[in-house]
Amino acid sequence: MSQPMSSRLGFISVLLTSLAFLFSPAGQTAYEVSTGDDRGLERVRAVPRSEFLPDLVAEYHGLSAASDDFVATLAATDQGGIREVVPEKFMAHYQQWKRVFLATETGRQQWASYQNNPNFTLTVVVSHDNPEGGTTGNYKWNEAGKLIAATITLGSRLDAGVPNPVYFPVMNSLFPTETARKVDGETLAATKMAHEFGHVNRTAKGDPVLYQLQSQLIPQYNQIFLSNGRDSNDPRLIELVRRMGGTPVEIWEDREYWGETNAMLFLRDRFAEDGFRCLLFSRIKRSVDLYAPGYEERFLHIAQSTPSGRHCVW
Repeated sequence: MSQPMSSRLGFISVLLTSLAFLFSPAGQTAYEVSTGDDRGLERVRAVPRSEFLPDLVAEYHGLSAASDDFVATLAATDQGGIREVVPEKFMAHYQQWKRVFLATETGRQQWASYQNNPNFTLTVVVSHDNPEGGTTGNYKWNEAGKLIAATITLGSRLDAGVPNPVYFPVMNSLFPTETARKVDGETLAATKMAHEFGHVNRTAKGDPVLYQLQSQLIPQYNQIFLSNGRDSNDPRLIELVRRMGGTPVEIWEDREYWGETNAMLFLRDRFAEDGFRCLLFSRIKRSVDLYAPGYEERFLHIAQSTPSGRHCVW
């Protein structure tokens, strides 16, 4: 086996072990399905315990979406549209990030789709917690299974810090180098916003029953996995995979890469200059080839959909 292939397999082995810990009882995301104050409404609370998360994930998603107590104080005003909860000291920067996000067709369309929806409330919070990252949670469905609320929490220094290429190949493409022009912080922040909007978009289209089932069964899977010598052929694990529709690693990857495809849509619209856009896309492809080859199709589709009609080589 060649050295590059051996190194890659070694990295993947470490990555899988790290992710197994992420979903263990010690490092798992804490999910809770509970009946809300309004009859027929359910809420899923996602509270990542960042102090136990591997650096690979915690460096971006870090802390949870806005806390339960905070969301509870807003629940009575769920009347549709976008609700922005931004402390005055962060407002100027937030408005700059939002302006860049809305400067693209993708950003305008997605913002308008939530702003003008009386049956869905999107809360956007800016917090000093996890200052360079973002996260999405506090999903709420009605009894018909339709997503009616979600919360995006953005860090107060969202315009700094480039996430790792393993789960975030699109955002990582903005990493500054000596041979390419530097992307401004507002564009980096808007790309992170697009990633979080991607999570909301995908969750709205997904099966809420499956989402909640996965959230309940992932900890069970990893508890067994860590106690049986990491034997993925254990019949109990095979049955859990069948019910969840994939392993915990596959589920986590799928969710993150949908967020990243939305970030790629934003960058596609943000940079009309073919040369620089294609440079970013080549960086994305390199990371996808290394860490997410099974998900290449969803990124390729965006690379081939450039509005100018001039497709970047993929």
